[in-house]
Amino acid sequence: MSQLTSTAIKEFKAGFAGGVLLPDNPQYDEVRQIWNAMIDRRPSMVARCTSPADVVHALNFVRQHNVPFSLRGGGHNIAGNAVCDEGVMIDLSPMKKVDIDQQHHQGHVEPGCTLAEFDTAAQAYGLATPLGINSTTGVAGLTLGGGFGWLSRKYGLTVDNLLGVDVVTADGQQLHASESENADLFWGLRGGGGNFGIVTRFTFQLHPVGPNVLCGLIVFPFEQAKSVITQFARFTETMPDELNVWMVTRKAPPLPFLPEEVHGKEIVAFALCYAGDPAEGEKLIEPLRGFGTAYGEHIGVQPYTDWQQAFDPLLTPGARNYWKSHNFLTLDEGVIDTIIDYASALPSSQCEIFIATLGGQASRVDPQAMAYSSRDANYVLNVHTRWETAEDDARCITWARDFFARSQPFASSGAYVNFLTGDETNRIAFAYGASYERLVAIKKQYDPENLFRINQNISPA
Repeated sequence: MSQLTSTAIKEFKAGFAGGVLLPDNPQYDEVRQIWNAMIDRRPSMVARCTSPADVVHALNFVRQHNVPFSLRGGGHNIAGNAVCDEGVMIDLSPMKKVDIDQQHHQGHVEPGCTLAEFDTAAQAYGLATPLGINSTTGVAGLTLGGGFGWLSRKYGLTVDNLLGVDVVTADGQQLHASESENADLFWGLRGGGGNFGIVTRFTFQLHPVGPNVLCGLIVFPFEQAKSVITQFARFTETMPDELNVWMVTRKAPPLPFLPEEVHGKEIVAFALCYAGDPAEGEKLIEPLRGFGTAYGEHIGVQPYTDWQQAFDPLLTPGARNYWKSHNFLTLDEGVIDTIIDYASALPSSQCEIFIATLGGQASRVDPQAMAYSSRDANYVLNVHTRWETAEDDARCITWARDFFARSQPFASSGAYVNFLTGDETNRIAFAYGASYERLVAIKKQYDPENLFRINQNISPA
């Protein structure tokens, strides 16, 4: 409470329609907690916004009182930027309204929505937009950093489908930004993270998807990793846009379609989704089955919303998480060998190395069209290190950093900012590449005092 007096808090409450939580409130600990249990910060106050007016009020307050603040949407960011110490958490999670315009195939989404909430609303009309693969992730943070998932090869990144935003800027103004209105701000928001304002509504282009899709897993023994991953690399170079196949290597969770003796053993798995006619998809995925002698598979036609939640049990909140990530143009032998070396020495049973396949429509957008510029990234590798106790921090983090260093010679330019941890501020300019100088200019225009700085920060200096 050192930075906020009781008088200031009382004044804030008088003009705020949402809820205000102080450290003595029974809900305080629950609301301040975020997905990554490594982050344990205690804000002096949590301002739970229910409307754009609440957002303006909260932002004006922190600016006038010169206190640090964080923005919480889904609270899923790996770096823990949703929560700060001593200042104010501006909590957007109560703002969950989703409006689907079936006629124009558009979705209007408030910043507190999770992927599951957006997917469910859109799929009621057989529509969707490309989002991530963990349904508890917040739409806001995912979108502002770029956003990609199963539909990105067919329909592009999340930001490629963003049509407009309502945003509160650093001076408390409420603006609309789109290709035709405040276009420079819109350019920066599509990939520039939370550096330019607080988005209070997103408008997305929606596409016909499902509601049932062909999707599932094929699981191979780790002993076949070199052959299986090499064939995966070549297969994904030429597969049609409607098909997406990702590779994961980890210890096998207790999946019901795997023999019990496989549980806990290192495996290589393909996760796939076909956004088209399932019968056609079955023909296209048949070669994958011949890449090795599989332990088992679970592939079929199921609701798209179910597939979007399939990996949630492996990504529940409360564990300690540390990530390292690279982009790749191609998956050459050097990086495949490095993956196998490190996957054979996973520091915990929950760690994994996954490769997301992009390309397709995601690669056809002009790199200068918006802040997200890594259009040559055909693959995004994430070293997802996950464990339970602080005693294992050093060992697990060292493993991830060593892998990152060993695989770096094979990586391409750019990085996915949503995968950057809190200790990677030195990679921000590298992540944006040629877009960075323009982002700095936009930051100087819309946030010259760097009010929005608890993020992967683009400094106006």
